[in-house]
Amino acid sequence: MRGSIRLKTISTAALLIFLCLPMLEAQPQPRKWFFEAETGGVFAGYCDVAIPGHNGTRFSLTDDLSTGSSLFLRLRAGFMLSPRHSIVLLYAPLSLEGSGRVPYPIKFFGVTFAADTPLRSVYRFNSYRITYRYGLKNGEKLKIGIGFTAKIRDAAISLGGGGRESEKTNVGFVPILNFLLEWRFSPAWRLLLEGDALAARQGRAEDVFIGLVYQKSQDWALKGGYRILEGGADNVEVYNFALLNYLAVGAIFYF
Repeated sequence: MRGSIRLKTISTAALLIFLCLPMLEAQPQPRKWFFEAETGGVFAGYCDVAIPGHNGTRFSLTDDLSTGSSLFLRLRAGFMLSPRHSIVLLYAPLSLEGSGRVPYPIKFFGVTFAADTPLRSVYRFNSYRITYRYGLKNGEKLKIGIGFTAKIRDAAISLGGGGRESEKTNVGFVPILNFLLEWRFSPAWRLLLEGDALAARQGRAEDVFIGLVYQKSQDWALKGGYRILEGGADNVEVYNFALLNYLAVGAIFYF
């Protein structure tokens, strides 16, 4: 009798496991990797320059010269170490060209350009970053994260005209704080505020995105919004502060 009851119990448990197995297999597995491509238009708000910083001629690449808009591309890849810990890599090249005449002489990095010389300029600011971020809150509707970004900047400003050329380059390391605020206000839509920012006596740097993310699949998502890149430095070597506005769209793929 006892053996019959035990057999029925085992058979019932096996049947339940068999019936529930497809449901267990159907549960989506968390994706640990992501790859993101962002593109759109970038427009210079201001870009003030003096090289050397304390005795070079201060002029504007946007007001004194005409610096046009440009297409841009930013690539990111990330890995979730755990639900709260993540690592993100960023490659963000940037180059803007300008031209025009200035009604006064410009002393720029050892070269003097005469007044009314037809000038052309190139503003380059390539950025390579690695970010560690910790999730302070990791809910279904609200995510809040804070972290640290190690940034390598590969920057250059060049000026040419009248048969003369001069270029100031700078490669350096910049530590920045990272933050994230994400609000899922519907099953498919979420509001995203994310960026790097830090201010110090030597200068400041902000790279912040605000926009919407649309995601109906666990494999991919689309994003769109506004990005601001602002900052610079004021020292003996260089004076340069710039504001860049981005209209951005992107695609995110999860693995």
